Amino acid sequence: MQVALNDILPADILTCSLVFSRVGAMVMTLPAIGEAIIPPRARLMLALALTMVMVPVVAATYPAAMATNPTMLTGMIASESITGLAIGLMLRMVLSAVQVAGNVIATQTGLAFAQTFDASQGTQSALVSMFLSLLAITLIFAMELHHLLIVGIKHSYVLFPPGKLPPTGDMMKLAVETVSGLFTTGVQMAAPFIVFGLVLYGAAGVLSRMMPQLQIFFLAMPLNILAGFVVLGLSLSTMMLWFLDAFSAQAQLFVPH
Repeated sequence: MQVALNDILPADILTCSLVFSRVGAMVMTLPAIGEAIIPPRARLMLALALTMVMVPVVAATYPAAMATNPTMLTGMIASESITGLAIGLMLRMVLSAVQVAGNVIATQTGLAFAQTFDASQGTQSALVSMFLSLLAITLIFAMELHHLLIVGIKHSYVLFPPGKLPPTGDMMKLAVETVSGLFTTGVQMAAPFIVFGLVLYGAAGVLSRMMPQLQIFFLAMPLNILAGFVVLGLSLSTMMLWFLDAFSAQAQLFVPH
């Protein structure tokens, strides 16, 4: 005889488990609040705290039949986890725009070989990319855009109700559009450096033809790095405002207007 789950565990515990499946997956993958540099225990405590806040709000969206059907409960836990991961990863993709911009800037300024460990990505990256990544995370908190992420967790229950399969076709389309958009945003952020590189190396090429005996590129490299830092200082605020606009627009897809 099959034993009903609500005879073993209270319904509130089952609901908390389902809410934690989605909220925990989102907290572990969302940008800013789910970064690898944040200790796992801190992210776990944040996920538990958000779960306790969300349970009274979204508990009514879960079907009552889950308390008596173990198969249905298992399927819902898997579905909730996948939904949370999908939403979190789509928002995290936008943060990769600063990585694209940083790599382009490092290439144009001759700093591409200056690699270091980027704790936010868990891999080696250029110094400029690491700097822009940490600056982007700092600005997300400073501009209180992380509030959009928390509101988006609650609103995800309206967009993707529990007990229903998420629209995979629409989510795949959104993921493709997000990836293409982040590359566009990254190139737009690095546009001044692309123009700067074309002008500098074009002028160096003309001088090398006019004075073949002069090692112009060895002389141009220090100038390239110095001028690159000057351009970075002048355009940094505009670059990050461009990124914040793109991040806010992406986050608002999951937030009620």
